[in-house]
Amino acid sequence: MESTRNQRAFFGRRKGHPLKPRQAALFDTVLPRVALDVTSAKPADLRRLFSIPVDDVRLEIGFGGAEHLVAQAQANLRTGFIGTDAFVNAIAKALVAIEENTLANIRLHFGDASELLDWLPDASLSRIDLLYPDPWPKRRHWKRRFIQDESLKRLARILKTGGELRFATDIADYAAYVLARVLRSADFVWTAESADDWRKPWPGFSSTRYEMKAKREERRPAYFIFRRV
Repeated sequence: MESTRNQRAFFGRRKGHPLKPRQAALFDTVLPRVALDVTSAKPADLRRLFSIPVDDVRLEIGFGGAEHLVAQAQANLRTGFIGTDAFVNAIAKALVAIEENTLANIRLHFGDASELLDWLPDASLSRIDLLYPDPWPKRRHWKRRFIQDESLKRLARILKTGGELRFATDIADYAAYVLARVLRSADFVWTAESADDWRKPWPGFSSTRYEMKAKREERRPAYFIFRRV
């Protein structure tokens, strides 16, 4: 039987292409400054994690190439952003962008998202973004999908009432799978009022390289906003 930790883990690759020298150097210079220490006590106020004043804090889980994370941070300078990814190359891309754009409103967690979720305080986030997570298409692997009944409860704990879970996928089966679980959850409601609300990206959405690839391969993305009740 799998351990509870393995059942709750955010599965993903750890490393891909070799890092460029500059990227590798940033793990020694920039990452220590922006990395969160999830072994420390839970912060009383997430806004205090940032070196500049912020009004609220959002989380992006599995930010990949960091395009969305960085664009959102640049467009919302009074919002603090926490990005989590277990993929070395994803962290490297984020570090480059943070340094090049002198972004003070991004903090990173390099590791399993599960560790971060357990560390975050109750009702501490205004929004959680989960964009194009691994769909694990084979049915026997569905237990590895990030959205599960149990993970929705964990996300609900750290979201403020009225806060939003935003989810995007280009896999129709995964969209249906997530909707089924959210609709039976007592913690979230789907905000869509018309088909365009899920067929079109929400205002201010920042596209990613994965989304552009999906469109080139003629897969239609779906965009969902779920509100914490």
